[in-house]
Amino acid sequence: MNIATPVVADDSWTVAGRTFRSRLIVGTGKYKDFAQNAAAVEASGAEIVTVAVRRVNVSDPKAPMLTDFIDPKKITYLPNTAGCFDADSAVRTLRLAREAGGWDLVKLEVLGEARTLYPDMRETLKATETLVKDGFKPMVYCVDDPIAAKQLEEAGAVAIMPLGAPIGSGLGIQNRVTIRLIVEGAKVPVLVDAGVGTASDAGVAMELGCDGVLMNTAIAEAKDPIMMARAMKLAVESGRLAYLAGRMGLRRYADPSSPLAGLI
Repeated sequence: MNIATPVVADDSWTVAGRTFRSRLIVGTGKYKDFAQNAAAVEASGAEIVTVAVRRVNVSDPKAPMLTDFIDPKKITYLPNTAGCFDADSAVRTLRLAREAGGWDLVKLEVLGEARTLYPDMRETLKATETLVKDGFKPMVYCVDDPIAAKQLEEAGAVAIMPLGAPIGSGLGIQNRVTIRLIVEGAKVPVLVDAGVGTASDAGVAMELGCDGVLMNTAIAEAKDPIMMARAMKLAVESGRLAYLAGRMGLRRYADPSSPLAGLI
């Protein structure tokens, strides 16, 4: 087999009617400048970048703007509600984003407290219901709880985005069981969002059957963000292939690679 030939010819994924080939979504915060951010996006192969509406410059034409470095005609912008702690502020933030750029595919996160940055699921569900009625297509950050995930899906979330670990912690996926249960029960894409620290974490997410991974700090705070972005690209691709290939079963004891029958 020619190793340069893709094992899976077309392994795209679709969310809210939009199809993408890259399963890696990257953030646009914590980089030293927009140029580094843009270089990391290119190295990652990502087709979607998430942008914190409350932190991005949309009013001062003289200041550098993200759109000068990452072309919204080539890369899909996913406005998010980072920094919102109740449903009303999250909904208001996304309405402003839609007025500014026409976005309807958005990322919703409603945080419960500043210390853990864990989502407030009551407010998150409330915001999801409001946004769906308002014509938005929300991809929703949530706890790694299969029941909460199903409730969000029933409310109209177009993607479920459970945390692997607290935002910015780099601890990796702490509960593989619940992530797998969410994947098995969902009829919409599932993407791990938050907690990835290195390439192996991204690989685990994909091996569990997730449709993709979203990360920011793991790349932005690496000693070499561009190299880490490339590593994450490869990790997501290899984890996806491993999932599709179907891993071997787990055994409690050794099993010889060579058959024992017929030994002299």
